[in-house]
Amino acid sequence: MGSRQVSTTDLAGLLGPDALGRFGLPGRITVAGLGISGISAARALAGLGATVTVVDNGDGDAHRAKAAELAELGIEVRLGHLPDGARAGEALPEGTELVVTSPGWQPESPLFRAAAEAGVDVVGDVEIAWRLRGAGVELRAARRVAAADAGEDAEAERAPAGPAEWLAITGTNGKTTTTQMLASILKAAGLKTAAVGNIGTPIIDVVLGEEEYDVLAVELSSYQLHWAPSLRAHSAAVLNLAPDHLDWHGTMEAYAADKGRIYEGNTVACVYNVADPATEKLVENADVEEGCRAIGFTLGAPGPSMLGVVDGILVDRAFVENRQKNAQELAEVEDVNPPAPHNIANALAAAALARAFGVAPRAVRDGLRDFRPDAHRVAYVDEVAGVTYIDDSKATNTHAAEASLAAFEPVVWIAGGLAKGAAFDELVRNSRKQLRAVVLIGADRALIAEALARHAPEVPVVDLDRTDTGAMLAAVREAARLAEPGDTVLLAPACASMDMFANYNKRGDAFADAVRELAAEGA
Repeated sequence: MGSRQVSTTDLAGLLGPDALGRFGLPGRITVAGLGISGISAARALAGLGATVTVVDNGDGDAHRAKAAELAELGIEVRLGHLPDGARAGEALPEGTELVVTSPGWQPESPLFRAAAEAGVDVVGDVEIAWRLRGAGVELRAARRVAAADAGEDAEAERAPAGPAEWLAITGTNGKTTTTQMLASILKAAGLKTAAVGNIGTPIIDVVLGEEEYDVLAVELSSYQLHWAPSLRAHSAAVLNLAPDHLDWHGTMEAYAADKGRIYEGNTVACVYNVADPATEKLVENADVEEGCRAIGFTLGAPGPSMLGVVDGILVDRAFVENRQKNAQELAEVEDVNPPAPHNIANALAAAALARAFGVAPRAVRDGLRDFRPDAHRVAYVDEVAGVTYIDDSKATNTHAAEASLAAFEPVVWIAGGLAKGAAFDELVRNSRKQLRAVVLIGADRALIAEALARHAPEVPVVDLDRTDTGAMLAAVREAARLAEPGDTVLLAPACASMDMFANYNKRGDAFADAVRELAAEGA
């Protein structure tokens, strides 16, 4: 990506002592959380001249090591319990004028209640990155001048480019894949870009880094959008909406409202899912710039101002002349990897954002052809005894699992884990025709079993009363026993992984390892 961690010397030496005020930031800032985004924010803000205090309830060796690194930059870190018995992450440091939170901190956290009582705003790292876009432009210009003075840069006099535009993506599922597809399309168009936000390098480091970008493909979670009140993207997409993270947001209405923030102030296009009316409703409720258009995407034939599919071709009836009568071919369905229905929808959303930015049709096709999905996203593992094994460990909620199940038939489904407050009735009702059998693992497997008993009582269910990591091998063996040649064994858990695995990647790895062991046994 070319970006690197921002050093204090870079910022303080190149932007001058008035940088904080020029970019709308106060002098005393508290950063909540010692994770990747928190450390990035603390380093950058200290570099701008802020007095920064980082607070975190953790107090392990890893926390102390990070605290020691920040201390060398003059950043105070408060860990664990304070001398008065309060937890560090719950007490607002005296004199705090702004709190910058890591995405996962609950809105009702004691620290934020204390901030509200003191009249102190709480924002996230995405908000800080948005405010500092101009600072990034100044930094890159100043670095060129400094390099020229040292005889290292012949382009010092080149006028600096303005801040990169943001093409933003959110949704319950498909965010990362769509963001990466978009970046691939933009690169195929010859644009300097990066996929950032909820993936990869912290977005503050990208905004303030040495690389100069034309446009950024920005994945944003509902958490990040909640804390980014001034974000105004060039164009944005909400891919879909389904119940998720309700333990954080409280209600589906609050969750949807935070997702809808991505459309606020859009200048060119608000991209929505025709098959999900809730996303179009968010567009209707958004306060956008004059002339900003609503652009739909659909797996069917598109109407005017939509992208869709006709006879296996992805077509554009939005960014063409006389869209009432004309359509532009963009790519073939086979250019999408994998060509499962939900992934074709992802490709259409990415194409819509790229076209909103002026990308030519050929680049859409080439970018989709070049794209390779990350591991554990509808990933082919192997075929054993005529049965195909697919790893979609990233399907951590019911909406993602339903999309995955819809791509295959018949399926022996491996599911279960931490439900995060989800219900499974709708998932089972909509997917019962795909199911040959089900193997359940994980802490909340009983919730899925109950939904299966209510809505698909004819489907055989194996309930593995285990939550250890070795349960995956047992699950794969049970699935193999239940499957018939031509079937698909699909790991699409519809649940989070942390009851049994460190993350969904480890869960997917365990599935793949189990399939390989199964194949070796039959060799």
